[in-house]
Amino acid sequence: MKFTLRSLSILIAFLSFQTAFAGEGMWLPHLLKALNEGDMQSMGMKMTAEDIYSVNKGSLKDAIVHFGGFCTSEIISDKGLLLTNHHCGYGQIQSHTTLENNYIQDGFWAKTMKDELPNPGLTATFIVRIDDVTDSILKGINEGMDEKKRQSTIDKNLEAYKAAAKLGQYEDIVIRPFFKGNQYFSFVTMTYKDVRLVGTPPESIGKFGADTDNWVWPRHTGDFALFRIYAGKDNLPADYSPDNVPFTPKHFLPISLDGVAKDDFTLVFGFPGRTNEYLPSYAIEQTVDVLNPAKIAIRDKALKIVDAEMRADPQVKIQYASKFARIANYWKKWIGESQGIKATDGVGKKQRFEKEFTSRLTKNQVKGKKKGNAQTKYGDLLQQFETLYKDIEPYALSRDYFNEVVYRNVELLRTANYMTRLVKMYENNGDTGYNNYKGRLEGYLTGFYKDYQPRIDKKVFAALMEMYQGGVPISAVSAPVGALLAQRDIDGYEGIANHIYDNTILTKLDGTMRVLGMSPAEAVEKLKADPAYQFITKLTDAYHENAELQYNEIDEKLSVLQRKYMKAQMDLFPNRTFYPDANSTMRVTYGQVQGYEARDAVMYKPVTYLEGVMQKYVPGDYEFDVNPKLIELYEQKDYGQYADNGKMPVCFIGTNHTTGGNSGSPAIDAYGNLIGLNFDRAWEGTMSDINYDPSICRNIMVDVRYILFIVDKYAGASHLIDEMKLVHPKRK
Repeated sequence: MKFTLRSLSILIAFLSFQTAFAGEGMWLPHLLKALNEGDMQSMGMKMTAEDIYSVNKGSLKDAIVHFGGFCTSEIISDKGLLLTNHHCGYGQIQSHTTLENNYIQDGFWAKTMKDELPNPGLTATFIVRIDDVTDSILKGINEGMDEKKRQSTIDKNLEAYKAAAKLGQYEDIVIRPFFKGNQYFSFVTMTYKDVRLVGTPPESIGKFGADTDNWVWPRHTGDFALFRIYAGKDNLPADYSPDNVPFTPKHFLPISLDGVAKDDFTLVFGFPGRTNEYLPSYAIEQTVDVLNPAKIAIRDKALKIVDAEMRADPQVKIQYASKFARIANYWKKWIGESQGIKATDGVGKKQRFEKEFTSRLTKNQVKGKKKGNAQTKYGDLLQQFETLYKDIEPYALSRDYFNEVVYRNVELLRTANYMTRLVKMYENNGDTGYNNYKGRLEGYLTGFYKDYQPRIDKKVFAALMEMYQGGVPISAVSAPVGALLAQRDIDGYEGIANHIYDNTILTKLDGTMRVLGMSPAEAVEKLKADPAYQFITKLTDAYHENAELQYNEIDEKLSVLQRKYMKAQMDLFPNRTFYPDANSTMRVTYGQVQGYEARDAVMYKPVTYLEGVMQKYVPGDYEFDVNPKLIELYEQKDYGQYADNGKMPVCFIGTNHTTGGNSGSPAIDAYGNLIGLNFDRAWEGTMSDINYDPSICRNIMVDVRYILFIVDKYAGASHLIDEMKLVHPKRK
């Protein structure tokens, strides 16, 4: 039975602090034996911890791949076949798409390995082993140490450890802090650089529901794509070459055809990005009441402008599809996060925890033989948090306005910012520094301008400048906008846009490249005279001088305080099993297939079917159109061996604790077989990054049988099915 703080007596509330909820937590796989194996098996798992993570034999970890450094993927054949999300591979799919070969619209399926498409820059990284290196990294550290000296000591220890590490050929090492810097683990990795596109469904399947259904359950999206890892003939990493061969893995995931049922055990393995589960109530309150509303409003304005343009022009739709999805993703997530925290009383839950924390402080309940004086060590932590979060609020809000407007939603300003970096390279490092950065920049610019429409960006610029001027709480930060508005020849925010966009060289590739073709000194002089360059420089300087420096100073204090608070929680709650926040390192999360009550009288079932696709079908709509071939298969009920009692499963949900970076993670059954592909979270529970609640936090997965059905019956790519190992574990 699961308890929540709201429904417990004082005694049981005390006990509920001792461990994470079932389904909660992102656990390090090499510690499962000590911390989680029994709990996992009590939930139905039939494997051992050694089956999941082993350095002595092939295990599940050897089939899990960090895809491009931003998503997860998994090996599903002995020929290096890689499964991930359609949205994880969207950039690569888009890069191969033209109006003549529209792989976004029509899909792509390589008939042979020779037809598989290379993707320069795309990587696939494996974890070789994980080690606790805390003692080595924190050697010489003590509680009373000055922060600068502490960090300097840690930096030296990190350098020394890496220098002494014994690594194999092509191996690298990454060391990351855990529990806010109270613990350190090393990850030995191996990265493959030749990753080719094998197959993708059309976006009418892979992105069905698009932005309307994003973060929403019930879901009917076949969010998957297939790639393949290639290696040298020695099976080791190699740069792209036609002579490379398919990678042979230590382990690949068999695929279950038995599907899922309510309460089935689910394990999700991957590389979750960032969570902050141990924040104080003041941080959660500020996020919900101040920061999220501002970011949501900015993106809402930008998205409405771009959406109208995409709907009016097919070429714009191709150019802006990936950009729109990227911006819309977190816009909708923040909305759900705020609503979820309010619905589950997330702030109140934190406050009740803090009350218990304070009570234990008063009673001096600290673990260890020498209890020490808890009140002296931790007594004013919460008061300090309250003061610092009040102090940082105007700077944090200014920071979010600046980042959202200048760096994320106005493309011209982002490009102009790259030019300021180019100029700084010249000023600091002369021609050599300039040319090195220019070489990196030219490739980006070629791709950028291919999908850039200045007239659309100009509309976004004008709308967001008005929001920036009216929303930034520190007037000095937005002063450059006001200065332009005050000029006689500029009429309002559209006037600012006309002044900059009509006179800059940075709206077109040929103009930008013409300047970059000059000598460094000439190019720098030309750039400094450009109105977009001048505007971004004034904006950046105003933000830096009046908000960024102040924000960073307070944020550093909060980071130190958060580390101490993390240590205090571990000291004061010695019987609680803590899991570390996500930091893009390999993790395991386990749970069960379960529906949930979204709101009063609305109870969601855990599985969706192809009938739901047809119910949402809107002919000609770019979000809900359905391909005629899929309609035909549905009408004929031609599902092959992938049906479940005559119906075609599409997606299912579970209680697994996931976040960004878990996109593409495998959903694995009790026996170690693939049953689904993680791709999203239910909107009501997106606050799980800072406030996991078992009542509504659900991860969304594509049923692997739907993936196989699309590959086999829809695409006719049965040669890929032949590579896989299909099993029936429930028939044992």
